[in-house]
Amino acid sequence: MTASLTTAAQAADLPRAPLTTAERVKAILVGSMGNLIEWFDVYAFAAFQLYFAPSFFVGVEPAVQQFLASLVFALGFILRPLGGVVFGWLADKYGRRISLMMSVLLMCFGSGIIALTPTAYTIGVAAPIMLTLARVLQGISQGGEYGASATYLAEISEPHRRGFYSGVWYVTLIGGQVCAILLLLILQNVFLTDAQLKDWGWRIPFVIGALLAVYAMFMRKDMHETEHFHAAGATAKEHAPMREILKHWKALLLVVGVTIGGTSAFYTYTTYMQKFLKLSVKLTDQQTTMVTLASLLVALILQPTYGAISDKIGRKPLLIWFGVMGTLCTYPLLSTLQTTKSPFVAFLLIAAAWAIVSGYTSITAVIKAEMFPTSVRALGVGVPYALTVALFGGTVDSVAQFFKLQGHEDWFYWYATACIFISLCVYISLPDTKKTSKMEVHH
Repeated sequence: MTASLTTAAQAADLPRAPLTTAERVKAILVGSMGNLIEWFDVYAFAAFQLYFAPSFFVGVEPAVQQFLASLVFALGFILRPLGGVVFGWLADKYGRRISLMMSVLLMCFGSGIIALTPTAYTIGVAAPIMLTLARVLQGISQGGEYGASATYLAEISEPHRRGFYSGVWYVTLIGGQVCAILLLLILQNVFLTDAQLKDWGWRIPFVIGALLAVYAMFMRKDMHETEHFHAAGATAKEHAPMREILKHWKALLLVVGVTIGGTSAFYTYTTYMQKFLKLSVKLTDQQTTMVTLASLLVALILQPTYGAISDKIGRKPLLIWFGVMGTLCTYPLLSTLQTTKSPFVAFLLIAAAWAIVSGYTSITAVIKAEMFPTSVRALGVGVPYALTVALFGGTVDSVAQFFKLQGHEDWFYWYATACIFISLCVYISLPDTKKTSKMEVHH
């Protein structure tokens, strides 16, 4: 294994002429499309959970089925830090390209298992166990994907456009959910009945996801390795990234602080929002899907726009915007959303939330990358982020549904507000990483 990685890394390290702008854009698009495919696999779980949960958790009420499925979804996030360590080490030791290829291949196995696992009516308790195993593989894969992918994006981008390309990269992350929701909408309204979706139609996205993951791996095989990794050269291979990263403990803690509020808000308005609209707002299946899709399209437009703004005015003003407005507006937005009966009003409220949250999401990848030198950048970005998302992002669905089952759904609104306020305290004292960037520091 190590020998083959070394050989591949040596091939990737062959001297190359500096990349042209066209080559950089192509590399960013190829890397981002792989990111989209990997996130589609994960979001398919959240988007189709309403349909497949009854097949894996039998004999309990629908709300409990969704709660148990949400716990399985959250478990995948708990394993993310392991993926951040393994694939971050690969990226810093042998190159970003190899790490990205391996992470998306692992995602293929996770989605394939879900697609092929028999229901609990056929194999009993083995069904939820297999579902859990698949989510574990997806979680490890995703934990590695973020650090290596965000690092690759930041390093391959031109310095004065890193914020914009960070927004483009996040478009593909949200785009994964858009594709999952769009597929659900097509299946709901064109090809399958509600009964067929619950019976076998929910397997379709996981089959597609597994096949697309294989395609993404072959796309990434021909990606350019970054000039930053080349600049680190032999030093990166001689050092022990896991030992070196501990020297940057302050930056690691900053990544945690920056991420807490943003990740809780992001998963509130993505994976949880679909269930919130259906179970709390009481929209129909079609209305839920349409509102979710339309609001995500708004989010797609905002990402590169906010990212480009950060290239002009810096990263910190956007983080402060998110922190202040998120602290003041999260409770009013969610409580008003819960009481509305209009799909259009629901869309406007969620779109307003995205106008706030995008101050974080559009630039989060580049902010983290700018905190670390090249030799430990993938580990520095991926590990603390994965740990924070495991605690405050992947648990959003289960925390929200726990409060709902206790009869105090509004407690979750305060919880989400508190997470954002914690990050706001960090943003206020955080140096603007555009001005203090370590992107050109290689060791």
